[in-house]
Amino acid sequence: MAWVTDWAAVIRLLRSTSLRLALTYGAIFVVFSGLLVSFLWWRTAAVLDREINAVIVADTRAIGDRLRDFGLSGALQTIEQRVRQTADERAIYLLADPRYAPVGGNLSSWPAEVGEKPGWYDVDLIREGKRHATRALHVVLPANFHLLVARDVQDRLVIRGEIVAGLIWGGVAAIVLAIAGGLLVRRTVLRRVEMINRTTAAIVHGDLSRRLPSRETSDEFDRLAQTINAMLHQIQVLVDGVRNSSNAVAHDLRTPLAEVRTRLEDVLRNKPTTDEALGEIQAAVAEIDHVIAVFGALLRLAEIDSGARLSGFRAVVLAQVVAEVAELYGPVAEEKAISLTVDAASEHTVQGDPHLLAQALGNLVDNAVKFAPTQSTVSVKVERRNDGKVAIVVADRGPGVPDAEKARVSERFYRGRSVGETSGVGLGLSLVTAVARLHGGTLELRDHAPGLIAELVLPESGGTKA
Repeated sequence: MAWVTDWAAVIRLLRSTSLRLALTYGAIFVVFSGLLVSFLWWRTAAVLDREINAVIVADTRAIGDRLRDFGLSGALQTIEQRVRQTADERAIYLLADPRYAPVGGNLSSWPAEVGEKPGWYDVDLIREGKRHATRALHVVLPANFHLLVARDVQDRLVIRGEIVAGLIWGGVAAIVLAIAGGLLVRRTVLRRVEMINRTTAAIVHGDLSRRLPSRETSDEFDRLAQTINAMLHQIQVLVDGVRNSSNAVAHDLRTPLAEVRTRLEDVLRNKPTTDEALGEIQAAVAEIDHVIAVFGALLRLAEIDSGARLSGFRAVVLAQVVAEVAELYGPVAEEKAISLTVDAASEHTVQGDPHLLAQALGNLVDNAVKFAPTQSTVSVKVERRNDGKVAIVVADRGPGVPDAEKARVSERFYRGRSVGETSGVGLGLSLVTAVARLHGGTLELRDHAPGLIAELVLPESGGTKA
């Protein structure tokens, strides 16, 4: 059964993309080489034909002129001189009378291959017992003499044969090299592909921590591996986010749903007065509103993470977004006796979704106003950074965020210890982070001593109009 295995290996080899590509390139090389050599031979042969024709015509005219000027003896003398003195052994001359009987020249008889009609002929003549390809011109001179001037072109056929043989051997060598190169490429490529297959198989079976190997070079496979690894990292982040969100949703919603159920059961069991029942229903509605707010925030995050809002991107003037948010939260700040200041230059523009940017900035301002003490200041300003990006900076004088928690506050449903009894679902900064990531930016948090400085950093697009 070994021959069956070998035949299967041959079939797999023939089906290999690398081998097919190598054979294809080899065939293309052979075809174009043949076309190139044929074109060069055609051009060379044309030049040689013109030169040979010119020499034959010149000899014909010279002999004809001698016949007219000096008679038959002059023509024969010219032919004998050319036959005796010419260094070209390929030269053929024959002068015949009106009945084609030889009068002079280096041919013993008029060739049967050359007809009686004057003109050019490409014939094979027997010379010294060998057949030679010949280019001949038959002309009729005065007194009805017939002149045949020809050149042996057999060497051109030999050269043509050498060229064809060289082309054939070159084609065979090209095919062999193509097959060898295809096998080498196949071996190299398949080794990398096999590593990718093993890694992706492990990922398919649930091991999202696996990554494609990279040689830290700039070749195509390493760039592909780096791109896929970045994609896998993003997938792992999203999957972990979904898993953590599911756990957090189950944990955070269990309590309000249980309270709603308990309240409704108490109403059914105790049958309170109308006012008491309405109070319990109002509390249940408040708990349900909290649950709806959680689901609404999760849906917005899912929409942002999916990139569905990319189609709505346009040039956005950040000063307009800041002004709208400041106008919205101005009354809330006034209720807490907080001064809300704005400093935004009109020339800072980004490509993005104005509604998402306003929502993200609104979350930052809402947190700042919510945690800032009374008689304090919350500032919002837009500034250009040295790296060519623009930042929306929101600063407050609240309790701030400890360094140990700064990396976690953007996680979904995470609420730091400093929030105390302040209402919220722990999704505000998660939404801001998602919006920043969608716009190619980041959310950066740092201390304000006391308080917190939150910077929504975005790439600036330039321009002044939205």
